[in-house]
Amino acid sequence: MPHRLSQMTSRWIRFALPLGLAILSISFVVIGHNQGCLSLIGMPPPFWAAFGVLSLAGMAVIWRDIRSKVKGENRTLSSLLSQYFAVKVIGWLGKRQRRKLEADTLNVKQVQEETLLKRLRKNADTCYGKRYDFSSVKDSGTFRARHPVTTYEHYRELIERISVGEDKVIIAEKPLILAMTSGTSGASAMLLSTKDTSTEFFLQGVAVCLDAMRRAFPASESLQRTTKLFYTPTFRQSEAGIPIGPNSSTPASSSGYMLNLYTTPAPAFQVPSEKDTLYLHLLFALKDPSVGTVESNFASTVFYAFSALQERWQELVEDIELGNVSSALALEPDVRARLEGLMKPDPERAAQLRAHFQEGFQGIAKRLWPRLHLVLAVDSGSNQIYGEMLREHYCQGVPFYSPFYAATEGLIGLNLWPEEPSRRYLLCPRSMFCEFLPESSLDEETPHTLLMGEVQEGHNYELVITNASGLFRYRIGDIVKVVGFHNQCPIVEFQYRRGQMLSVRGEKVSEVLFLGALKKAVAHWPGAQLVDYCCVESGILGDSTGGSDPHYQVFVELKGVRNLTEEQRYKLDRCLQQDSAVYKSFRIKGSIGPMRVQLVGGGAFKELRKRMMASSDASPNTFKMHRVVRRKEYADFLLGKTIS
Repeated sequence: MPHRLSQMTSRWIRFALPLGLAILSISFVVIGHNQGCLSLIGMPPPFWAAFGVLSLAGMAVIWRDIRSKVKGENRTLSSLLSQYFAVKVIGWLGKRQRRKLEADTLNVKQVQEETLLKRLRKNADTCYGKRYDFSSVKDSGTFRARHPVTTYEHYRELIERISVGEDKVIIAEKPLILAMTSGTSGASAMLLSTKDTSTEFFLQGVAVCLDAMRRAFPASESLQRTTKLFYTPTFRQSEAGIPIGPNSSTPASSSGYMLNLYTTPAPAFQVPSEKDTLYLHLLFALKDPSVGTVESNFASTVFYAFSALQERWQELVEDIELGNVSSALALEPDVRARLEGLMKPDPERAAQLRAHFQEGFQGIAKRLWPRLHLVLAVDSGSNQIYGEMLREHYCQGVPFYSPFYAATEGLIGLNLWPEEPSRRYLLCPRSMFCEFLPESSLDEETPHTLLMGEVQEGHNYELVITNASGLFRYRIGDIVKVVGFHNQCPIVEFQYRRGQMLSVRGEKVSEVLFLGALKKAVAHWPGAQLVDYCCVESGILGDSTGGSDPHYQVFVELKGVRNLTEEQRYKLDRCLQQDSAVYKSFRIKGSIGPMRVQLVGGGAFKELRKRMMASSDASPNTFKMHRVVRRKEYADFLLGKTIS
């Protein structure tokens, strides 16, 4: 019965829409022959006849285009039309913004100067702008000579003044929110987020990346829904009533037209519990066999969603079969009523799903959604291992696109090469004024910075940015490698966060270096698959480390094995020595002891993630796993989860 109903709905749409368009167009022709109306409007009869014919032809073309792009059933006429026109408008905007970006990359020095001076002029009348006399700055050289390179401590007291209601402290406008960073490399910082930041992110980031996605994956233009894994963040209010929380907005705050793009209905985005929201994301995604894209900020969120699906698939299938929303979910009565109103018993789909799950979870995404053409999520940096696990297991055969290099500070770079396996990002010359600290000078008191046109391919730099929301010559703590140029504009790969370096004797082992060694070691552990990991410097654990010399304590969650020999554990130490000459020299001298590798039980990192989010301002949308843990309570938690 459900299948027949969907066929009837599909046939009705195929019949009713052309009919409606024809009636509308013919009406113009009829009006054209109504002399009374024409005398009022002042148009001759041939005009209306021609207008009607052209309207009918245009609408016929649009309808043919819509029909060619519809890949699923059970779509309402309004949702198809709104998605179609949204795709067209964003597509046009993306092409326009891409042309602007290409032009900017041909004259990077001038564009960067314009971007900087625009920021300074807008904020010249603030307390901060007057302190540094922004109004008299005519070029970047004057600005760099006058203004110091800064860190968060430079802004802490200024932002606190804004939070209690003082105006024009750093920026001329009132911030939209006081945005909390994820705290990956230290305590969360409170930054400003403005209308300009949001507008630039959409125009220079989202629109351009959607254009790149359309070019690389033409199927993304089809009228299929996206499963967007998003969790509504919790905000608190400052004394002045400014929202404080993560820099992300819920899709439920978008127009109803945009919500038509997603499988998850609007009421589900109002559910505060991450666990319950995830269940609803999965439930409504499973109902729709024609899902085209799975989208989230980070690959880790997608990975945890598929892990939850593996745990709860039987409950989900039963809900689809009976047309229920699980009674185990803690939902407000009105939210539950609205969600249950969207559920209808569908035993046929439930039987399909049950058969797919019983086959196993290798490549499950493509079996559940045969027309799934893309996973859209950042899978670089600390999310690299989650992307690899998804490609190897749950999402086998599905392309991934990591679109942005962005942070709470704003849009930094774009990936214009979606099909390439390496994650390279073109720096956006109009988003921020960028400077670069050479890796060799990171610890200098007054380091000299370089500009976009002065960096060299193959070298590492820390980014120093001046953005649209009150940060000037600000060290964001990201180390990037320049891997090439697009015209005059640098292309970078993210390397590591400064606060996520391992260093017990000043050796400075970065995240990318350590992960490379760990992956080599895991390849020598028969049957092992890396699920997650983090490191702790032995000084944090004190006497509980079991070694006298400073060393790394490595906590690893694996699939396929529950124990490692001492020789296998030592393989990780040897791999790191092979990759880091500095680490090797300290090991040979005996000033750094051998690593201690601890295996933790399944789900340990999932629970650690919850603990870390509970004690910070990070939301599931912005959280990134800490690869170097610096809080003893987290290290002790992992010690308690050790199984070998």
